[in-house]
Amino acid sequence: MADKTRILIADDHFVVVEGITTSLSRESDFEIVGAAADGREAISMIKSLKPDIIILDISMPTLDGIDAAYEINAMDEKVRILIYSMSVSRAHVTSLFKAGVAGYVLKNEPISELRMAVRTIKEGATFYSQTVKQILQDHMKELELGNGKDVATVGDGIAVLSVREKEVFTLIADGKTVKEIGHKLCISPKTVESHKYNIMDKLNLKTIAEFTKIAVRKGLIEI
Repeated sequence: MADKTRILIADDHFVVVEGITTSLSRESDFEIVGAAADGREAISMIKSLKPDIIILDISMPTLDGIDAAYEINAMDEKVRILIYSMSVSRAHVTSLFKAGVAGYVLKNEPISELRMAVRTIKEGATFYSQTVKQILQDHMKELELGNGKDVATVGDGIAVLSVREKEVFTLIADGKTVKEIGHKLCISPKTVESHKYNIMDKLNLKTIAEFTKIAVRKGLIEI
């Protein structure tokens, strides 16, 4: 049997934690390894529990989800962050996108959306609720027109990529998993991974979210 996806929950509302735990624990390939009541506790638990994914709320005491996301990505890039929040604040969405979170699901969505997000993220892709996608798309359009207040600092010179690397780059940015890309391009997942890391090195990228950011600004995909 394949290893289970280890999940840590960080939310200061017991009812929310209980609901997530009950729903995800029904899945044979998920394992809830712990729950934290704030961002600082979550960071401490990551060090000891080594989760694959952390489901992170935004509004928490001691250290909120935004600051926690930046610290977590700086501390251990192997942990993938999935935001689970009621907030559709543009400031929150764009800040977390820049922090490199792998997904953002709204709490008013069906719980099936959260399950789908966990599986998608575990495969190496990104997952954003439709409302969040629209906020990001509007933000990227403003940046492209020069109306945004925080022009992205990530390099976007995709001209340095080979033809194959550009194909892989676009598919990753569009949320496709390594397996899906390999199948589409008739190459092995290992080769896809090799292209991915070459692309990240050439463009100085740190997170999958940055692939999407560049692709949207270049008009290669829509989110």
